[in-house]
Amino acid sequence: MFDLSFLLEDGYLRLLRDGILTTLRLFVVSGLLAIAVGVSLATLRALPVRVFKAFVIVVVEYHRNVPMLVQILVWYFGIPQLLPDLLKVWINAGNTEFFFAAIALALNSGAFISEDLRSGLRAIPHTQQEAAWSIGLTHLQALRYVILPQGIRVALPALLNQALLLFKNSSLAMAIGVHELLYRTRQIDNLTFRTFDVFLIATLLYLLGTLALMSLSYRVAKRRTTPLGV
Repeated sequence: MFDLSFLLEDGYLRLLRDGILTTLRLFVVSGLLAIAVGVSLATLRALPVRVFKAFVIVVVEYHRNVPMLVQILVWYFGIPQLLPDLLKVWINAGNTEFFFAAIALALNSGAFISEDLRSGLRAIPHTQQEAAWSIGLTHLQALRYVILPQGIRVALPALLNQALLLFKNSSLAMAIGVHELLYRTRQIDNLTFRTFDVFLIATLLYLLGTLALMSLSYRVAKRRTTPLGV
């Protein structure tokens, strides 16, 4: 029978709480980094420089076609081997799982965000850019002050969907030992053998988080389509 009373024993509720907080921290940190990465990549690709365009295409295609779990493992096990010995010692001695998971999640999500932004930028009429040039703005200034803000507004529903995917993908950080919600769920399962109860709780918590993000997406999308003055 489904019974949650076991969570009150031996600090299991505290483990679950810590897992939730770590998941939220990982989501926020990687999300902020992803926004910076996505805007940077979209800006580079919009500039009339072939080298920048080629670089962004390579980055985006890698993150679109390699599984997210593989990317996390590459960052945690592979990238440190390319670093100087002093950094290797610091990585091996410290708790860097969170750090590498955040980077991998941010780069993956940032690549997709850049594509959403690129679609938003393409929806802006070219006359907007020409108007910006006509008042003396450079190509980069036109992107920053005129085109990019409008492109972000157009791409906002897709960007919120990327936030939903990022929240769910944060569970993959368990593979390298990040003590997020899924890691703590398995830890409690191994200690209590209450597999169904524990994973049902985790399912409900993830569902609650995704529904909250979906509600935010709906409110933002509705606000965008509401006529002015209504």
